[in-house]
Amino acid sequence: MKKYLAECFGTFWLVFGGCGSAVLAAAYPELGIGFVGVSLAFGLTVLTMAYAVGHISGGHFNPAVSIGLFVGGRFSGKDLVPYIIAQVVGAILAAAVLYVIASGNDIFDATAGFASNGYAKHSPGGYSMLSALVIEIVLTAFFLIIILGSTDQRAPSGFAPIAIGLALTLIHLISIPVTNTSVNPARSTGVALFQGSWAIEQLWLFWVAPIIGAIIGALAYKFISCECKK
Repeated sequence: MKKYLAECFGTFWLVFGGCGSAVLAAAYPELGIGFVGVSLAFGLTVLTMAYAVGHISGGHFNPAVSIGLFVGGRFSGKDLVPYIIAQVVGAILAAAVLYVIASGNDIFDATAGFASNGYAKHSPGGYSMLSALVIEIVLTAFFLIIILGSTDQRAPSGFAPIAIGLALTLIHLISIPVTNTSVNPARSTGVALFQGSWAIEQLWLFWVAPIIGAIIGALAYKFISCECKK
């Protein structure tokens, strides 16, 4: 139960910190943090929680990561569903708290987006569904390669959270204009429920694409890492 709670807390922090920066601070008059600030916020949430609770649960905070680690042989199948449930619950709780805070501003309107992921007319840059699928698959695949590589027993110890946090920052720098960046089905689900309309309709893509990408990334790392240990 402790590791499930750790995943819930970690995912809460990721969604609250990352999506919170997008909702509350990204476009703040004159001093908004913009895309770069939001990208850093997502990276920092993962980095800080990986150090805080990674030793308890492994620090997945993402259903796609849990599935990728399972495919990569680093995670037990018996914990897969409970981890995903804990992550989604954490994301929903974070979105709920963020909604309460943001609602304190008279001009707040969750239906305008609420940091939700989208494609076509709901993409920040107007990118198509195909563009969204491709970028979410590719970026999640590389995210898994980085996670598996930096946590490999042959990698320098103690630095994995830094590599993973910086990877997530880079992923957001690349793809916020395309999909508002998911690579995390739990993150997408939490805010979509409070957006309430188009975000829920398009949510399928932000489960399917990251999971496909995670599986590809896990299989690719297994192949290139030569874990046969000749």
